[in-house]
Amino acid sequence: MGPSGSGKSVVGAVLAERLELAFIDADDLHPAENLAKMAEGTPLDDADRMPWLDIVAQALVSAPGGAVVACSALARRYRDRILQGAPDAVFVELRVSADELARRMRTRQHFMPPALLASQLQALEHLGEDEPGVVVENDRAPHDVVTEIVRALETRRRD
Repeated sequence: MGPSGSGKSVVGAVLAERLELAFIDADDLHPAENLAKMAEGTPLDDADRMPWLDIVAQALVSAPGGAVVACSALARRYRDRILQGAPDAVFVELRVSADELARRMRTRQHFMPPALLASQLQALEHLGEDEPGVVVENDRAPHDVVTEIVRALETRRRD
């Protein structure tokens, strides 16, 4: 989880490979209306997001053996919505500085324009200590970040 540019897709794909799980990019689950809205530079509202989050939760629980899902899940209410449909979900928040997010968004081709970064950061509610998950800085090579994620998840499981 994290805002656009935080590396969810890249790190998620590497994590899924490491854990030998399916990888799902939640961006691929957006209805066409959501994609068009974002491409126009209009932020999604809860009426747009909630049905999409239900689809994300369904994709997660439908994956045999589990899956790694790259999903923004910026606000706690969005993570709570996913947990309603997929109660065993565990979140990994990828933290990246705002300057680095902006740099990444300017240097890639994506339906989410850099102009929407401010609205994403405004909506972002960092993972709470009482939520199921871990927080990792995404400021290194993806394989190094994934190694830290796996360690953090193993530590969380033992606690």
